[in-house]
Amino acid sequence: MVDHYEINMKKTFVKAMFMCLTLFPLSTNAQTKVTIKTGTPIELRPVTTTYARDVEVGDNLKFQVVSDITIDNNVVIKSGMMADGVVTEAKKSSLCGTKGRLSVDIKFLILEDGTKIPLSGYARVAGKNRTPLAVITGCFVWPCFFIPGTAAVLTESYNVTATVLSNTDVIL
Repeated sequence: MVDHYEINMKKTFVKAMFMCLTLFPLSTNAQTKVTIKTGTPIELRPVTTTYARDVEVGDNLKFQVVSDITIDNNVVIKSGMMADGVVTEAKKSSLCGTKGRLSVDIKFLILEDGTKIPLSGYARVAGKNRTPLAVITGCFVWPCFFIPGTAAVLTESYNVTATVLSNTDVIL
């Protein structure tokens, strides 16, 4: 024999569970996984103005992301985040008009959650070569050999485009 009371209790329980699940979902922290693809361009600028005479090969320089990077309507890299670069060449200007040179390779960017994104890019600047001026005037006036080239300066307004080296998954 069928107990109607028991059937009604089961129906009421099922309805109550359904209402609870629709009103209060199990997870309120829905996380989205996004992949930053290889080759994604990122515009950067140096944080400070740097002179070749003030740094050495191996020194680290900081760069700042210029604008947000969005994938599928999600901001995955916010403007203002920092990227790291390493000085690969630093030669100050010298006598006889030799110009200064400064090269920095962009290495990586670290997101707020600690995800490290490998980057490929570089900044290369050089001063003006004044060797011909020094040699020509040196032929007529000996002290003109002491004319130096101009300094290599990486200014804060210098834009660098770095690209992502490998696919990187980010959880938002």
